[in-house]
Amino acid sequence: MTDRVKHEKAEKAEKTLSTGDARRDRWRKHRVARRAEFVEAALRALDEHGPDLAMEDVAAAAGVTKPVLYRHFEDKADLYLALGQRGTELLFSRLVPAIKAELAPVPRIRTALNAFFSVIEEHPNLYRLLARGGTGSKPVDADVVAEDKEVIATTLTALLGDYMRMFGMDSGAAEPWAYGIVGMVQNTGEWWLDRRSMSRDSVVEYLTQLIWAAIDGLARQHGVVIDPNLPMEARKVVQLRHGGTA
Repeated sequence: MTDRVKHEKAEKAEKTLSTGDARRDRWRKHRVARRAEFVEAALRALDEHGPDLAMEDVAAAAGVTKPVLYRHFEDKADLYLALGQRGTELLFSRLVPAIKAELAPVPRIRTALNAFFSVIEEHPNLYRLLARGGTGSKPVDADVVAEDKEVIATTLTALLGDYMRMFGMDSGAAEPWAYGIVGMVQNTGEWWLDRRSMSRDSVVEYLTQLIWAAIDGLARQHGVVIDPNLPMEARKVVQLRHGGTA
């Protein structure tokens, strides 16, 4: 079990369990809320100082001293895990509705890509911090970006497989296709954050057309013609899951 999974389970338990002691429960809820406030402060500090921020920067952004901050986080690695969880929440809150939207193929692809690029555009330093896999101090047994990539690729595999079977195609290609698409989008996102040589709308549109051209080409090879602007008849309910929870 990774540090990240342990962290998420402990945090979930702290949020949901009642001790039966009203005063203790109020204190527990206060700690959960306070920790969340510090994570938001860390996001602000990241915007100002970049991925090499120090705990002093987070404390200053939160308007507290370092000892107060350390009452809620064991160390910088613990804060990193909390930031990773927050990053996943931000991404999935936009990506899930985009993937589940009953849209035509091309608008659906475009909407999902825009969800990803909007998050990394708004929080570039958070993505850079998570992508490099740590804080530079204590090693962290968690690769947040890789774990999220795995969840998204697994979900996309199921979605592509369902549609391929619906059209009588071999669904064995769904998994390598899914991982190929996710990897391409991730690499393009990192390139775009570094270069910013075009607008978000432009990079999203280029990727949309590239992904659709690949899907359309494969389908036509099997005698299947899909209207890119017509919603699919079959309704597929998909869920992004992490750590066994929705």
